[in-house]
Amino acid sequence: MLAVRVSIPSDIKNGIDQLINSKLQEIIDERGVRVLHCYLPMGAEIDIKPTIQFALNKSIKVISPKTLPNRKLENRILNSLDEVEKGAWGTSHPTGKPYKGSFDLIIVPGLAFDDANYRLGYGGGYYDNFLALHPEAYKFGIFYSKQKVASVPREPHDVCLNEIISF
Repeated sequence: MLAVRVSIPSDIKNGIDQLINSKLQEIIDERGVRVLHCYLPMGAEIDIKPTIQFALNKSIKVISPKTLPNRKLENRILNSLDEVEKGAWGTSHPTGKPYKGSFDLIIVPGLAFDDANYRLGYGGGYYDNFLALHPEAYKFGIFYSKQKVASVPREPHDVCLNEIISF
């Protein structure tokens, strides 16, 4: 699936990214999101920086993860897209303070998604561990339509998302 995602031509990818950002911004407004958890894009992941900036401009608290050992994420406050540093495995994370609280919306990346709203991640279990700790949050998966599969492999710890979208 990494190869499939990388194979999407940049002009098509950029157009799809714009559509997904528009949808995310609608959802943020419709749901009255006050605390947003989202990834900082790496590689060929969907570029959600426009949505992050949209949220920051609306004074929505934005939280992004820092990857830690033992399949854990440390959630940090993102004050600006200019205040990030490089992390493990090509990730980036905010330089802000750790955040301990609840989330209204969690935007979830992945390599493959299925009709039952399950996702296949990168294999570390980071997001499944994190999502299981936040049953109150609305969990929203985003992906390119080429990443859709009939069924992703599931394990007992996998968390079903509330909603997924692709273009």
